Amino acid sequence: MRQSELFGKTSKTSEGSATSANHDLLVRAGFADQLMAGVYSYLPLGWRVLNRISDMVREEMGAIGGQEIFLPALHPKENWQKTGRWDSMDVLFKVKSRTESEYALGPTHEEVIVPLAKKHISSYRDLPRAWYQIQTKFRDELRAKAGLLRGREFLMKDLYSFHASAEDLKSYYEKAKGAYTKVFKRCGLDAIIAEASGGSFTKEYSHEFQVATENGEDVIFACACGFAQNKEIAKVRAGDACPHCGTPVKELKTIEVGNIFDLGAKFSKDFGLKFTDESGKSKEVIIGCYGIGISRLMGAIVEVHHDEHGIIWPQEVAPFAYHLVSLGDDDEVYEQSEKVYEQLSKDGKEVLWDDRREASNAEKLADADLIGIPTRLVISPKTKGKIEAKKRGAKESKLVSNI
Repeated sequence: MRQSELFGKTSKTSEGSATSANHDLLVRAGFADQLMAGVYSYLPLGWRVLNRISDMVREEMGAIGGQEIFLPALHPKENWQKTGRWDSMDVLFKVKSRTESEYALGPTHEEVIVPLAKKHISSYRDLPRAWYQIQTKFRDELRAKAGLLRGREFLMKDLYSFHASAEDLKSYYEKAKGAYTKVFKRCGLDAIIAEASGGSFTKEYSHEFQVATENGEDVIFACACGFAQNKEIAKVRAGDACPHCGTPVKELKTIEVGNIFDLGAKFSKDFGLKFTDESGKSKEVIIGCYGIGISRLMGAIVEVHHDEHGIIWPQEVAPFAYHLVSLGDDDEVYEQSEKVYEQLSKDGKEVLWDDRREASNAEKLADADLIGIPTRLVISPKTKGKIEAKKRGAKESKLVSNI
């Protein structure tokens, strides 16, 4: 991609509405544009990152048997009335059509996936099953803030698993924990698995995946041994002895990047989702729910991986692997740059080439730091036919003959 043709420009100044690092940097670097509070447009750089994360999630969901589907975002009121959440869920966006019919814009998809499962699950032979989607969700947040971390419209992956027994769900639940840990590690994040209540979705237990950062909105109490609890349900406080190892527990500010729920048979009861076991007895299907906010995760990565100059993307989620920067207005520099650009592209290496002749050297280097692509390649009259390679965030660079 030639930067001269890229949709989206960088900015030196922050938006007045920016209240978080991820909002400020993603907008200034040309990854996203805020339409209104809690709602963003994603420009090519941002969309590439979201697709990187989505594809990574697809790989890990596939590894635990998840099959990808795509469900409607517009839900009939009747389904939400069956679960009792039409009136009880305060973040539910409600829409009335010209025919006076009422609908919900999906904040989650139990009200859609369970009736669908009822058409395909009737016997123990049909279990277990695991279906997931990556789709836009809507939540009527009173205070949409912190950039991508608390939105009214956002991209989310939700997986639902269906089981014949609580024991089988527990086994799959642990597999999902492992898959989630891999996703976050590949995103460059050290996620802490914290115990949490079921929240508004279920009265059963749940777990949250939390990333420690000073800009986090959540608070957890955690120990290095692996014990962690969300502050809202915590039985310990900072300084208390860890119930697992006795070490003093620490209080951490965090960002929630994923959660998993044991829904039990709650939604199966609501929609009459049952199966016939091997003895011919009718039983309710046990369900698990597993969510990752894809756009929220992008925001969390930026909150953790940035410095005073801009974003520092981890390799696997970066929009490009290389940022090729041509300095000066020397024809030989641009001829060499074009050859390097074409060779990298031919080798399957994704590169953003800053080929803008009208931009100053200082502007190009500042933009490279702001955008945060992992490896910067500089060609200038000073490199004398070689390439100056520098990792984003590193202090030193080196001259190389080829990449």
